[in-house]
Amino acid sequence: MIELRTPTELDGLRVAGRFVADVLDELLRTVDVGVNLLDLDRVAAQMIADRGAVSCYVDYHPSFGNSPFGRNLCTSVNDAALHGLPHDRVLADGDLVSLDFAASVDGWVADSAVTVQVGTPREEDQRLIDTVERALAAGIAQARPGNKLGDVSSAIGAVERRAGYDVNLQFGGHGVGRTMHGEPHVPNDGRPGRGLKLRPGLVVAIEPWLMQGTDELVQDADGWTLRSVDGSRAAHVEHTVAVTETGPEVLTLRADART
Repeated sequence: MIELRTPTELDGLRVAGRFVADVLDELLRTVDVGVNLLDLDRVAAQMIADRGAVSCYVDYHPSFGNSPFGRNLCTSVNDAALHGLPHDRVLADGDLVSLDFAASVDGWVADSAVTVQVGTPREEDQRLIDTVERALAAGIAQARPGNKLGDVSSAIGAVERRAGYDVNLQFGGHGVGRTMHGEPHVPNDGRPGRGLKLRPGLVVAIEPWLMQGTDELVQDADGWTLRSVDGSRAAHVEHTVAVTETGPEVLTLRADART
């Protein structure tokens, strides 16, 4: 069921969004060559505990997962595109890592992701990051009253396809509110003018992701991590966005983007 949030409910979602953004800011300060993925997970766990928030991931067990996730954030490294399960791995110079984090604060959920290069940057990795970030911005710009959901999806897909990448439609954005994943599904490509009419109070997570050489995924032996089938590297970004009377409001803006 698609739910529209009241102004009071949006206030709760703003609080959750700020917390999720603050956790990602701290993780970005922590990511470096020599840092273990489990240390990143511990940073998130400690901030959740300090805030009295609730992890959306630890007990998460959808049909496509082999078991409850058991960690507090997704850490997808290099050819891992989505749902990267943190494990005992130390980040190396040149790694490409996405951090995907969702939490519930006072019963309201926000969800966001960022991709960053570790140590020595690679031009082709930066191009991938730039493309998904531009796609995210294009999708957000279309999240305004009177538009259709297809306008959001089409804007994302147009940026990615113009850059020469193939777009996977298995996983995309989703409704956010009392739970992490709800209706509507927000594909990363589509046809403008089609689908759900956007109304004030709708809250969705918009999340473009790409792999450099393919649009096909394979599941890792851990039962969670999704990797590119050809071993090419991946990038993933995400914001929780509210449709308001005056246009889109990004609820998970990180500190450097706040005015």
